[in-house]
Amino acid sequence: MEEQIQEYLYNPTVGKIVSFFIGLAVIWILIKAIQKNLLSKIADNNNRYKAKKFSSFIGYFLTIVLLTVIFSDKLGNLTVALGVAGAGIAFALQEVIASFAGWLAIMFGGFYNTGDRVQLGGIKGDVMDIGVLRTTIMETGQWVDGDLYNGRIVLIANSYVFKEPVFNYSGDFPFLWDEIKIPIQYGSDYAKAKEIILTAGIEVAGDLTVRSKEKWKTLQNKYRLEDAQTEPMITLVANDNWAEYTLRYVVGYKKRRSTKSELFTKILTEIETTNGAVKMASATFHLVEAPDFNVNVRK
Repeated sequence: MEEQIQEYLYNPTVGKIVSFFIGLAVIWILIKAIQKNLLSKIADNNNRYKAKKFSSFIGYFLTIVLLTVIFSDKLGNLTVALGVAGAGIAFALQEVIASFAGWLAIMFGGFYNTGDRVQLGGIKGDVMDIGVLRTTIMETGQWVDGDLYNGRIVLIANSYVFKEPVFNYSGDFPFLWDEIKIPIQYGSDYAKAKEIILTAGIEVAGDLTVRSKEKWKTLQNKYRLEDAQTEPMITLVANDNWAEYTLRYVVGYKKRRSTKSELFTKILTEIETTNGAVKMASATFHLVEAPDFNVNVRK
């Protein structure tokens, strides 16, 4: 019995296994200590998240290096076999490899960050987590009207960043242009109607004008863009049924629905105080008189 124990203790393979687990423990203790004591103190949430993800990746890389160094003599005989199998494995795992490459592109290419609202692979929502193979999204829309959460969590392969467009609603410019249309009855006070609608736009969305303008200037310094109007603006189109006013304004990417509700409430309330000078229009139908028919009845 003692001889068997001594044989196990002096076995080179057992020694290498023990060394591997000791080295593995040292690596991950250091990684966790760095994440807890250094990386957790990074103020910016996005940078802190990226730093922790990168440190975990370094831990996995060092684990593979440790495994290779300790068992290098054992792996040497498998070089040919691994070379032959490598092509088959690469073909079978091409989606996994593409997703890993997509993760690198996302982390270092600035496609999107955690917390951004994106549309990826036909799914729109807020990015919860960016894994090595998949991005986790809290979905918005679908059976829920507006840009509101529906409670469904979606996992999307990172390889989609190479296959389809990535729509980022909150990247360098976290604002959207939105608009509402107000039908006004013909014969109304058009100047008063314009004043009411434009005033409502300035009161509700005007506070974003300065901030969005600053962000747009930053984009112009970074990319080739023309100047854009971020102040609320109104246009008028006359059609067959009514005079249609369109109010265009800048809004935060998460507040489109609530902003529209506030605008409509304010505009309708102001229109009602005009005592009929301004009237909302509705669809009307004009029935044309039917022509005379001559009917001959033969007996």
